[in-house]
Amino acid sequence: MRLSEPFNHIPEQNFIQFASYEGMAEVWIPPQIQNLTGGVEIVRVPGSTVRQLINNLDEQYPGLKEILYDEEEEDIMPGLAVIVDGEASQLGVLERVTDNSEVHFLPAIGGGH
Repeated sequence: MRLSEPFNHIPEQNFIQFASYEGMAEVWIPPQIQNLTGGVEIVRVPGSTVRQLINNLDEQYPGLKEILYDEEEEDIMPGLAVIVDGEASQLGVLERVTDNSEVHFLPAIGGGH
């Protein structure tokens, strides 16, 4: 099988494993919590909302949910912002994501006075 760009550098025996990532959002893990992912910076996760992404992340990497999700408020942990496809989310865990979404969890930046 001949693979096209950008996959032609992947050995054929690894392509099926790599191809299984299709249809999953790309979640960028903040450096401060990459110790929970074994140093992994980018994780492919299924889900149609940020809440589902967090739940599925926690299945792969236990402990992430308690850092990202405030159970009491049922929202993103205070002090964090979620960026979906380059836009700061106002909906928090209710924000919809697509199979091609790029999601970042970043320290929230407060406004000035």
